[in-house]
Amino acid sequence: MPTILIADDHPLFRLALKSAVGQALGDCEIAQADDVDGLFKLIEQYRDADLLLLDLNMPGAQGFSALAQVRGTRPGLPVVVVSGRDDPQTIRRALAHGAAGFIPKSTDMGRIKEALTAVLDGEIWSPQGEQPASLAPEEADLARRLAELTPQQFRVLGMVCTGLLNKQIAYDLGVSEATIKAHMTAILRKLGVHTRTQVVMMVNQLQLDEAGAEHG
Repeated sequence: MPTILIADDHPLFRLALKSAVGQALGDCEIAQADDVDGLFKLIEQYRDADLLLLDLNMPGAQGFSALAQVRGTRPGLPVVVVSGRDDPQTIRRALAHGAAGFIPKSTDMGRIKEALTAVLDGEIWSPQGEQPASLAPEEADLARRLAELTPQQFRVLGMVCTGLLNKQIAYDLGVSEATIKAHMTAILRKLGVHTRTQVVMMVNQLQLDEAGAEHG
């Protein structure tokens, strides 16, 4: 029985995806998360999962950052991006970052079933047959560096990118400020930068382009 992970912060769309998965695959185990913390717990708990359906703009993620991190830490887990975006550039960038498929949230149930079946059969699926983009060297290098972060370091990174200070992050995560400083030191080293500002500027390379943006 296949195991499918769904990570999306919109309850109604999670419900729709769950229904589509059930129709496409029949009996299967489905586990859900609504933010990046929950996503990391899922992929740790379900190490033999068959597929991850991932919303790009969940809380704790910036653009393609969560996709890059999951692909780096779990390269054997196929990831299908689900997004409010349907522009070709976003689709091609997602595929370039290692997504096995891309399902716009406007996709009808029949096409969702088609996409899921194709990806589970080892194919790459996109709405109009889009092909992966050629990433800028800097973006490709950043994706590789993000993959070196531990889940907790990635959580800290996401909070830094929202402007939180070490003391606030420590309080929210229930750890000491010294622990957060240690995480920050590791993050700076792994990303090859020296300041928090540089970290934020680097991660902004993975943001979705604003043109044609809806959400997710």
